[in-house]
Amino acid sequence: MRSNFRTLRNQAGPGCEVAGVVKAGAYGMGAPRIAAALAAAGCRTFFVATPDEGEVVRLAVPDAFVYVLAGGAALPAESGLVPVLNHPGDSERRRTAAAAAGQALAAAVHVDTGMNRLGYEATDWRDFCAEPARRSGLDVSIVMSHLAVAEIPGHPLNAEQLARFEAAREQAPFAARASLANSSGIWLPAAFRFDMARAGAALFGINPTPAHPNPMTAVARLVGQIQQVRSVDRGEGVGYGHTWVSPNARRIATVSAGYADGYPRHLGNTGRVAIGGHIAPVVGRISMDLVTVDVSGVPDPVAQPGAVVDLLGPLVPVDDVAAHGGTIGYEILARLGSRVPRLYVD
Repeated sequence: MRSNFRTLRNQAGPGCEVAGVVKAGAYGMGAPRIAAALAAAGCRTFFVATPDEGEVVRLAVPDAFVYVLAGGAALPAESGLVPVLNHPGDSERRRTAAAAAGQALAAAVHVDTGMNRLGYEATDWRDFCAEPARRSGLDVSIVMSHLAVAEIPGHPLNAEQLARFEAAREQAPFAARASLANSSGIWLPAAFRFDMARAGAALFGINPTPAHPNPMTAVARLVGQIQQVRSVDRGEGVGYGHTWVSPNARRIATVSAGYADGYPRHLGNTGRVAIGGHIAPVVGRISMDLVTVDVSGVPDPVAQPGAVVDLLGPLVPVDDVAAHGGTIGYEILARLGSRVPRLYVD
């Protein structure tokens, strides 16, 4: 993970700070340990989704800047958290908090440039920038926006969003810095990088350049164990609903993982796992606690009870697992279950 941070920082260049997005428990990896490790590698700014997430990260990295992407407008100064303001109502709540504190309070401001999800709309943004009273009591450190299709470099919306953000930035000389690029945006031309890029998924090994080889290193390895191996004959079904029926005599291994651990149910009959360097297909439905795998192509001495099975790992990277499940790597990592122990290798 620290290597990924260095790769992102090198790609961003010396004029662009790389902030770590550690929302959703650092994409399922465990926010306290991940934030602390990134801070040790030189990361000084973090973004989270909610105030509760911010409190967790604040304790782990007390000397860092921690920004809350939504819902933090009324946070008191003593929280040590900086809210991102997304609309006039947020700004009003922040001004009220500043008046109650008797001091200016830090904030970032998000302007929408085409995502149509969060952020000031164009008219409200013009008013916010033009009327100082709307910023009374606000110490605006960053003006930011978010790219919608940065992973597709040639998409025309990228250029449109860049132009809109440049215009929005010109209206906001009161903001110390600007931030537009996400993980994939770091690989767009330098004009997209501004003062800060917000790296999330790429830190955890998800490919920010899907049309090209992954420049990042895998971070997560999710393992289970074979609990039992059995033989099934032609015509026998496996698992709930018998959605997979054996075409001939096969060997089936039952593995200690399931959708309660975050291994998606959609991977039934489509997923792949790795056992001792061999790839084996998932067969039948994913159960809450168990996965069934066709190990007919795995040598008998390898596919034995107690053998370690990679559900995510070097031979089954997160982006491939996601593709087999009809989703994205973000969801695979973020949904890893709370009962899965996190073991950190330094």
